[in-house]
Amino acid sequence: MKIRRFCLSQPLQPRQTMFLFSTRVRFVSLFIPKKFLPFNFIPSFCFSASTLFPQFNNPHLDNSISLFNSLLHNNPTPPPIEFGKVLGSIVKAKHYSIAISLFQQMEVRGINPDLVNCNLLMNCFCQLGHITFAFSVFSKILKRGYHPDAIPLNTLIKGFCLKGEVHKALHFHDKVVAQGFQLDQVSYGTLINGLCKVGETRAALELLRRVDGKLVQPNVVMYSTIIDSLCKDKLVSDACDLYSEMVVKRISPDVVTYNALISGFCIMGQLKEGIDLFNKMTMENVNPDVYTFNILVDAFCKEGKLKEAKNVFLVMMKNDIKPNIVTYNSLMNGYCLVNEVNKAKSILN
Repeated sequence: MKIRRFCLSQPLQPRQTMFLFSTRVRFVSLFIPKKFLPFNFIPSFCFSASTLFPQFNNPHLDNSISLFNSLLHNNPTPPPIEFGKVLGSIVKAKHYSIAISLFQQMEVRGINPDLVNCNLLMNCFCQLGHITFAFSVFSKILKRGYHPDAIPLNTLIKGFCLKGEVHKALHFHDKVVAQGFQLDQVSYGTLINGLCKVGETRAALELLRRVDGKLVQPNVVMYSTIIDSLCKDKLVSDACDLYSEMVVKRISPDVVTYNALISGFCIMGQLKEGIDLFNKMTMENVNPDVYTFNILVDAFCKEGKLKEAKNVFLVMMKNDIKPNIVTYNSLMNGYCLVNEVNKAKSILN
């Protein structure tokens, strides 16, 4: 596999900072469309979620919008931070289109959003796949003299990755680092996850090696993401080596790490190793979750080992972990596989 080379530049020297702002604005403009086309404009009046989007019937959302309307018509106008609290709750609930409409209402009233509000708006655009509009907001942040931290940069990187445009995210990374912006563990975790999602596991591993101790300290999320991707590629031995490496570096594996490895062993038909690792994680006080048990139940059922699958199911219940539809589907399929249809039917009851 051909591995993409990364340009992980060092921050600018002090003598270069005098040109930094204008250079940044010119750089960001490369990602912005020639003409910014605003979303359909909504007149300034009081509205609810149901008037904006009839498909929504959400009392909590209506309350948030009602509070926003109250802030909007207060005299004097409250500071932007107050609007940010309401908008943040709407964005957290993933009502991105509604949040954008409310931002437009602020603009009508001449209320300039602060950095937090701009970050929220960028996130909305990125979640909806409108990365160019997110860059337009980022450009405004720079023009207003804000010195953005890693949060808006991470939002833009994630925006590219959500669209499957991970190489554009890497190009953006190279440019912002060269411009002196500081990235963090979230930035590189997002890039590594993006590479793994498009099947470039080796490139993700190379990125981990290049940033290790130079730009950021790798964390359990970065390692677990690559371990999971290696296991899905059936490179379980390589995944185990990476697991050993993180332990040596005193990066504690979590339930996600163990789930990835257990799943890898099960994919390769190495159920004994999977069970051994399950026992090891419990001895290290890493609590298994429903996904851990589902992996083992499904693996035993596919092997026709229903007795072992039922034992795992009982351990699951003893640990007060509620089975879900995946658990029951695995058991039903397992019983059908060994021609015990009546037992499969009994699960439905």
